[in-house]
Amino acid sequence: MADFAATARAVLPADVWDFVDGGSGTETTLAANRRALDRVAVLPRVLRGVPAPDTGTRLLGTACAMPVAVAPMAYQRLVHPDGEPALAAAAGAAGVPYVASTLSSVPIEEIAAAGGTVWFQLYWLRDRALVEDLLDRAHAAGCSALTVTVDVPILGRRLRDVRNTFAIPPHVVAANLPAGRDALAHVATPGVSAVAAHTGEVFAPALTWADLDWLRGRTALPLVVKGILDPRDAELAVAAGADAVVVSNHGGRQLDGAPATATVLPEVVAAVADRCEVLLDSGVRGGVDVLRALALGARGVLVGRPMLWALAAGGGAGARAALALLAGEFRDALALAGCARPEEARELRVLTAG
Repeated sequence: MADFAATARAVLPADVWDFVDGGSGTETTLAANRRALDRVAVLPRVLRGVPAPDTGTRLLGTACAMPVAVAPMAYQRLVHPDGEPALAAAAGAAGVPYVASTLSSVPIEEIAAAGGTVWFQLYWLRDRALVEDLLDRAHAAGCSALTVTVDVPILGRRLRDVRNTFAIPPHVVAANLPAGRDALAHVATPGVSAVAAHTGEVFAPALTWADLDWLRGRTALPLVVKGILDPRDAELAVAAGADAVVVSNHGGRQLDGAPATATVLPEVVAAVADRCEVLLDSGVRGGVDVLRALALGARGVLVGRPMLWALAAGGGAGARAALALLAGEFRDALALAGCARPEEARELRVLTAG
């Protein structure tokens, strides 16, 4: 899947590539995500009589063709005019959930109409009435789960965007927000990330567990808490009624110096003790990584940047090709590990010392 990156970089403006590819600070955590996954060695089982693994599973009670969801990512029309509907349709065709971002460049209603299983990702906004409106729209659009991102009290200092004076072009808007509420995202100011300026204006900086309690009482949808790294927070999320947590460092785009997600995943799995599902994101680049995550105890993964690369490289056709490739890689990984289905991969042993 990494092959899509070279094509995407060739077709995208340099500042858009940096916005997608970059991390925060010195990008220590961004690099650590990949290194940590590469250090996970899976011990395959043999003589198990597995001619053709079944990659299907269930995430949040919904049947999926493989234990994968497309991660929430903002402003997808930055990389291709077809944007979110094309990627959502590709996910639907592949039989995996698509997570629609609050900062999508297409309204949630259009995204839900294009895809199969769609989850809505909520950034908590200063305007509580607007939060309620987004929840009502997600319900009405038929979203089957709600994912709340909890690791963005402020946007991480993404130095590539600062150096590029990056701003969202005027033809790409935060389509789920009222007209004009994303104005700051389009204002280029030397030494400033316009995206950070915009989110600083509209995101609530002081989300608490009481807010999560309110959210749990506001929706009957399965609730996913995304951005968990400390096992103690995973336990608090379970206590607040979370149906799943996503072990995530926002792809290395928030606290630089936070641990790689693969490093802390086993501790989070142990802390929740099957009281909720545990998903992994940040750094997943192929089918072997999905196997690694399952062997470390995850129920599934979210795949982010590779799907944007594929969308940039070929629109909806590129996204479909990437998901087909991922499915084939994962099927091969299961077979080579001696697993007939994803659940058996969670019983594999791993070595993580290199």
